[in-house]
Amino acid sequence: MIKIIVIVIVVLVGGVLLFAASRPDSFRVEGSASIKTPPEKIYAQINDLKSWAAWSPFEKKDPAMKRTFGAVTAGKGAVYEWDGNKNVGKGRMEITGTTQPSKIVVKLDFLEPFVGHNTTEFTMDGKDGATTVTWAMYGPANFTSKLMGVFFNMDRMIGTDFEAGLANLKSIAEK
Repeated sequence: MIKIIVIVIVVLVGGVLLFAASRPDSFRVEGSASIKTPPEKIYAQINDLKSWAAWSPFEKKDPAMKRTFGAVTAGKGAVYEWDGNKNVGKGRMEITGTTQPSKIVVKLDFLEPFVGHNTTEFTMDGKDGATTVTWAMYGPANFTSKLMGVFFNMDRMIGTDFEAGLANLKSIAEK
């Protein structure tokens, strides 16, 4: 009887590991919101890393988080590093590309509690007095993240934060 239980457990674990290995080698999560203001106003909020404290949902997860800004805080080359509790971890981001007022690209490096190197993009498409803002994050999916994806929905985990951040950005930009 014990031998059968062990075999079943080994087969189940093996199945989960094989399923995880078969998942895509990259991921992409995104959220969008329509904000009733021109793209220039939204672009300014995202392009200046010091402005993120007002709208980023991650800032509110650890008010005691240590924040360090580079010599440049807005536009290409702007750097922001954080070191916080288990909810935000430790990491660094750098604006690597901008196209005013429609796109901002950020290199995002997570250092703790896990290592991850991703790209975040904000696109702003203005039309008829409103702007559709899309916040996307994408990057490679190593085996550990594939395995986590079997048990946790990344779209739901990250997407919820994106929705909160976009709602905060909307509230600020529409004032």
